[in-house]
Amino acid sequence: MSLAEGQAMSQYHFDPATYEALMAKEVPLYPRLQEEVAAAAAREGVQRILDLGTGSGVTARRILDVHPRARLVGIDESGEMLAAARLILPAEADLRVARLQDPLPPGPFDLVVSALAVHHLEAAGKADLFRRVAQVLRAGGRFVLGDVIVPDDPSDVVTPIDGVYDKPSTVAEQLAWLQAAAFVATTAWLERDLAVLAGDLGG
Repeated sequence: MSLAEGQAMSQYHFDPATYEALMAKEVPLYPRLQEEVAAAAAREGVQRILDLGTGSGVTARRILDVHPRARLVGIDESGEMLAAARLILPAEADLRVARLQDPLPPGPFDLVVSALAVHHLEAAGKADLFRRVAQVLRAGGRFVLGDVIVPDDPSDVVTPIDGVYDKPSTVAEQLAWLQAAAFVATTAWLERDLAVLAGDLGG
């Protein structure tokens, strides 16, 4: 999902035709973020993946490149974005129109990923989502979250935030919410106001 310049048709509505250009403009480290999300998602035995906030499908495509035999379920609240994602994802990918606040597709999943979507939720919404992710992951599964964060140093803020639909949290807050949801959580990558967090669910 995007950041400050969403269209007004819905809370997080974006134009598939201009989305990637918007990301390149607003998130200069966008390609690196995708690389780090994919690296954190690289593990053995992944057969079923849930992608939260599929958007244009770029993250899902990168994850499937790592796990080419896995089956993917992706959710996004924009049907237009999912139509664009359909063009770059396998025909068997199960893409569903849904919000992050809605009940998640039933598990078990081996891997749940999300890039640049969860920061649209307020603190309580993030904590609730992390609990629900834990409920659909198998024991030993992993949750990989790549997103905009509130950095410790204000000078590290480089991504435009609108203050209305963009509600980033600190790394420490999100690690605490992940741990409260029964994850063993770590910071896989951190640069300025972007981070990749990884949470492993104990069995």
